[in-house]
Amino acid sequence: MAKKAKTVFVCQECGYETPRWQGQCVCGAWNTFVEEKVLDVPENDSRRRASAGAKPSKLKEVGSADYARIDTGISELNRVLGGGLVHGSLTLISGEPGIGKSTIIIQAASNLAKTLGTVLYVSGEESEEQVKMRADRVCGELSENLYILSETNIENIVNVCDKLNPRFLIIDSIQTMYTQTLDSVAGSVSQVRDIGNQLMKLGKTRNIPVFIVAHVTKNGELAGPKIVEHLVDCVLSFTGEREHDLRILRAYKNRFGTTSEIGAFQMCEEGLKGIQNLSETFLESGSANEEGSVITAVYEGSRPVFFEIQALTAPANAGFARRTAVGIDNQRLNMILAVLEKKAGVTMINQDVYVNVVGGMKPDSTSVDLGVILAVYSSIRGLVCPKRSIAIGEVGLTGELRSVKNAEKIVAEAERLGYEQIIMPKKSADKLEGNLRSGSCRIIPARNIYDAIDAFKNES
Repeated sequence: MAKKAKTVFVCQECGYETPRWQGQCVCGAWNTFVEEKVLDVPENDSRRRASAGAKPSKLKEVGSADYARIDTGISELNRVLGGGLVHGSLTLISGEPGIGKSTIIIQAASNLAKTLGTVLYVSGEESEEQVKMRADRVCGELSENLYILSETNIENIVNVCDKLNPRFLIIDSIQTMYTQTLDSVAGSVSQVRDIGNQLMKLGKTRNIPVFIVAHVTKNGELAGPKIVEHLVDCVLSFTGEREHDLRILRAYKNRFGTTSEIGAFQMCEEGLKGIQNLSETFLESGSANEEGSVITAVYEGSRPVFFEIQALTAPANAGFARRTAVGIDNQRLNMILAVLEKKAGVTMINQDVYVNVVGGMKPDSTSVDLGVILAVYSSIRGLVCPKRSIAIGEVGLTGELRSVKNAEKIVAEAERLGYEQIIMPKKSADKLEGNLRSGSCRIIPARNIYDAIDAFKNES
């Protein structure tokens, strides 16, 4: 049965509502009332975001919300979030099992409980004792304001929030939660979608930041409906290799900051520790001046990151030559090898090629193309560059080198790390000011891969 709308009269001057029309408003204005139809909506409707009747406002007159950042006590997490948590924001964090999602969240919860106030950690996967054991190991002394709740029913969680009134809420994980209004099992598309809506209403109406842990599929993508990613304000991805203790936190969506920042952590017995100088971590065990090894760099967020690319070529025994890449997109590698064979005359059809980014880094930038080409060329020709060199630049299909963003900051960091020369696209080199060009790091401009290979051979 359709719901019946009620009639109200609203003053156009002050917004005053009355069930009956009257000539003069309480504000003193005459004949300013306009009839409006209002449909009653129950307050317990979980699909609604606002608890009161929705009214339009002039955007110019809307006061700026208090978006003062909340310090999580973890500098690398603050960096990825854009400076810290925002009141009323929803943050979704995903990653493979055992990568450290629960560890970083319990560390942040412990820090916020000491500075912000009441923090509620809801665990649907572990018992309260299991969470306590992890907290004792990675958090040290626990605050009296940190509460743990082992529950999967969202209605019970909302009731607890009504009584506890937390300043920070953690849901671990959304796939284990369910609502009693639906008959489907926890983790289903309908359950995850409804839980996401209720958590959004809870965070926005009470102005509390909410951290949501999510599972991933075997392909590394977020499990569940895509609508959850659209609902939340920030989507974080936690990645890392099992054989390395390095963990990378990256933002794929952030309504309150940039998505180009990454956070670096080291997994220790005492939990996750932030890595301030990521380049030195990648290069501390790097093999210097060996064939098939080239140092390259990318600019991530607000800092340049240097790492080593290793390449190994070997004659193919039989059949098709192998192309294996770790940390580099395999299709991108095939394109780079085709350019190297076509434009530089290097025969690759009978060569197995293996490329590896040392340290578990997975760069998204194409500025590592030149480093891959020189590493492969160094391996197949047996050349070693005696000088501490860096190679950056995107390689086009015609063999030209395209400019690199923030090249001046990469050069400045290279000088700080003590590198002697850097091979880079001519367009990027021309943009650099004289103070950088006259530094200790010699800049070698290259228009295409011929120039880059010649510069590499002349120094070998």
